[in-house]
Amino acid sequence: MNKKVAFYTLGCKLNFSETSSISRMFEDRGYEKVEFQANPDIFIINTCSVTENADKKCKKVVKEAKKINPDAFITIIGCYAQLKPKEISEIKGVDAVLGAAEKFQLIDKLDGFTKKDKPQVIASDIKEAKSFNNAFSINDRTRTFLKVQDGCNYHCAFCTIPLARGKSRSDSIENIIESAKKIAQEEVKEIVLTGVNTGDFGIQDGKRKERFVDLVKELDEVEGIERFRISSIEPNLLTNEIIEFVSQSKRFVPHFHVPLQSGSNKILRKMRRRYLRELYEDRVAKIKQLMPNCCIGVDVIVGFPGESDDDFLDTYHFLKDLPISYLHVFTYSERANTDAPEMDGVVPMEIRNERSKMLRSLSEKKKRAFYEENVGREEVVLFEKDIHDGLMEGFTDNYVRVVAKYDPILINELKKVKLTSINEQGLMEIDEVETEVLTH
Repeated sequence: MNKKVAFYTLGCKLNFSETSSISRMFEDRGYEKVEFQANPDIFIINTCSVTENADKKCKKVVKEAKKINPDAFITIIGCYAQLKPKEISEIKGVDAVLGAAEKFQLIDKLDGFTKKDKPQVIASDIKEAKSFNNAFSINDRTRTFLKVQDGCNYHCAFCTIPLARGKSRSDSIENIIESAKKIAQEEVKEIVLTGVNTGDFGIQDGKRKERFVDLVKELDEVEGIERFRISSIEPNLLTNEIIEFVSQSKRFVPHFHVPLQSGSNKILRKMRRRYLRELYEDRVAKIKQLMPNCCIGVDVIVGFPGESDDDFLDTYHFLKDLPISYLHVFTYSERANTDAPEMDGVVPMEIRNERSKMLRSLSEKKKRAFYEENVGREEVVLFEKDIHDGLMEGFTDNYVRVVAKYDPILINELKKVKLTSINEQGLMEIDEVETEVLTH
């Protein structure tokens, strides 16, 4: 009888794309992919280690897996596995830990998934993670995450990702176009381009060979995909050429997610970010000049060492005055083997939490204001397959989340609607504009 395997993914879109690709490898080898609760023989847990909380989540998932099937073989892969393989191997119930260079070979490395006397740790030095492994998600959700880049050559003072994923490296434009065409054959309407430092796309074998803007231009010609979305791009890599191209492209949507991390130049320098707030302001202004209705998301960290009340207020007022659409707020947490924990000026946790709360409240206001600007507009919505209480949701190209009465015909379809009002849950309600769904 075929062994059953279940997957659980913590963390970013990149992890989701990789889990999906690894799950297809299992299916190709005759394993049966099942849901987490379906008493699998093998659990594969793909971990994140951006925050301390992600480590705790990993332990919790292992505990749940053991409850579901005490005899299952539990394998941990991903960033946390690369950073702390020994620590993870000591979690009760873990049978194997694989590092960044090994996770795509796990079926061969763990021949037959037979339990040993002690956990297997197969994790080489991160310098060995040199190859680029193609990955994209299929059948997991309406949108597909397509990995175009991995690793990072930046060494921000708070971040473990270069230690967990290695140096920046990319697929070739030619291979990515092939993947996009394969995805189009699956009738996927939207692809989200993802990576660790997506805008740094183009490094192969340690040398810069291609540019992100050229990838964007080539993908814009792929037939069958209605929308491309850029998951996240550093402000210093978001060039005028990219913004200008997206503003008049056929398939790239008016939505950018641009990490800021702090609105204080003093803190940006301490963090070792590669820009100052003036450049960030300039990027936002350029986007809004060419695409007034563009959605702009922002990552921001509060409570970094040395962040005074004035520095935080600099960030708060900077963001308040910018025409952005929402924030992802991260409370700074100390990560081993980074430089930030050695810095002076530790911010007490209660102050970090208070600042997070203020920025999350600002994010709600920004999002509400952005949605209000969109009321009355006619937009095309891509409807998702998640159904709750007889309602379905979808997104406009500029990332306004809409809600509608469930209609099976609409799942994974594009439909032109009128945005009418914002409901109590903060979602956009709609009126039908036309009964036909849209296809190019």
